[in-house]
Amino acid sequence: MIIEGKAIKLKDNINTDLIISGRYKFSIVDLKELTKHIMEDLDPQFSKKIIPGATIIVAGKNFGLGSSREQAPLVIKEAGILAVVAKSFARIFYRNAFNIGLPLVELNTDFIQDGDFLKIDLKRGIIEDLTKDLKLDIKPLPKFMLEFLQSSGVINYIKKNKKLKL
Repeated sequence: MIIEGKAIKLKDNINTDLIISGRYKFSIVDLKELTKHIMEDLDPQFSKKIIPGATIIVAGKNFGLGSSREQAPLVIKEAGILAVVAKSFARIFYRNAFNIGLPLVELNTDFIQDGDFLKIDLKRGIIEDLTKDLKLDIKPLPKFMLEFLQSSGVINYIKKNKKLKL
């Protein structure tokens, strides 16, 4: 699975309320509408910086901390962001993201700058910063997690593979 896109660089400790503010939790239920408010408390113009299908969020440590709000990874994916690369992730955000088919990569992101063009090969475990001509190894994802991502999440994977042996 190959992912390519332009980096939008964020800081450490991006919590779920920064990803999508709790003030929209009940007032906006349509994900398309929610994407207009993604990261707006961090940067009111954030949604306009996203190139759907060609953007990768790059952050520091502890991305997705806070509540278990499932809207956080859902709105990232719905906005057309291809993946999130960060030094570390809050565990519940990590699991929620893979459950819906949003790829996450743990990596020291200090070398990546805003606007760098990245290429991620999840199967081979390689990330390239094509802007800087750098190639780094990442931990390859287990086969089952790649299958979840290729199916756009756990539910779709289960629907597709009805003869699962549990």
